[in-house]
Amino acid sequence: MIETIQWIDNRVVMIDQTRLPVEEKYVTCRTYEEVAAAIRDMTIRGAPAIGVAAAMGVALGMLHASEAGLDAQFAAICDTLAKTRPTAVNLFWALERMKRLYDSLRGQPLATIRRRLIEEALRVREEDIEICRTIGRNGAVLIPDHATVLTHCNAGALATAGYGTALGVIRAAVEAGKQVDVFADETRPFLQGARLTVWELQQDGIPTTLITDNMAGHFLKSGRIGCVVVGADRIAANGDVANKIGTYSVAVLAKENGVPFFVAAPVSTLDLSLASGDAIPIEERAPAEVTHVFGQQVAPAGATAANPAFDVTPARYISAIITENGVARAPYAESLARLANRSAMVS
Repeated sequence: MIETIQWIDNRVVMIDQTRLPVEEKYVTCRTYEEVAAAIRDMTIRGAPAIGVAAAMGVALGMLHASEAGLDAQFAAICDTLAKTRPTAVNLFWALERMKRLYDSLRGQPLATIRRRLIEEALRVREEDIEICRTIGRNGAVLIPDHATVLTHCNAGALATAGYGTALGVIRAAVEAGKQVDVFADETRPFLQGARLTVWELQQDGIPTTLITDNMAGHFLKSGRIGCVVVGADRIAANGDVANKIGTYSVAVLAKENGVPFFVAAPVSTLDLSLASGDAIPIEERAPAEVTHVFGQQVAPAGATAANPAFDVTPARYISAIITENGVARAPYAESLARLANRSAMVS
């Protein structure tokens, strides 16, 4: 299994996703500021993986905190991590989880607080891997046998602590004996599909064809694609889904051509405080990611470029949302609330 992020010798070690697929290199973060920088510059990316990194960042920060002004130090650590990327709700979910634990430990010795925070961060990681495997099993039944699955961006082991959400569904379908191959959108401008999804699926021996983003409509119309499976960075109460830019276009094209469009995500990605996707904050990244590819200029000097990192797919285009608690279908306001309530009862 790909080790996306680990806690080793009181350090956070993560695979550098900006170097893939050319080089498999690992980055060691010794401070919470380095973890925050790794999230911000997309050394680690993918909503669940960002959540794990945030939890570990809190634990790492408190490992180096002093007794004096402990509350202020904890708040500063959480604030720094919270400011890294605004769209992925798992980041804030993980920080709130660490805050609740910290609040429950007030008055305990600092050594106890540090130990418990590290244990909690490790628990977030292990739970994420198991959640992804459950999402995979829940979604595998929806994948037709002898089908070509289209995916966008990377929602695999690299986007989680391991196994993946959308790619977890594909992996589980293959493990169940289904004959599946994959078409992977390249996913401009950061090329997560080309660099990461294709690399991951090659490791597993799952047949994969890389296509440019503007080829998706052609292949959906051709009848070759059996279904679409993508991940999510935030899901509103009504089922609107924020995911990597370009997902909305794929969803519209899938609907037009009668191809099922599935979203795979953990319950922690649900943000039931938002009535619809209109309220989801959309991260804007540097224009240079559009005007340049790997440092090579591809647009005229001085060209103006827009670079929203995510878009929102309205719920009406989504056939089902696959979680570890089950599969939600329209009306999503009811089905997602039921799945979230199931998690609340367990916790």
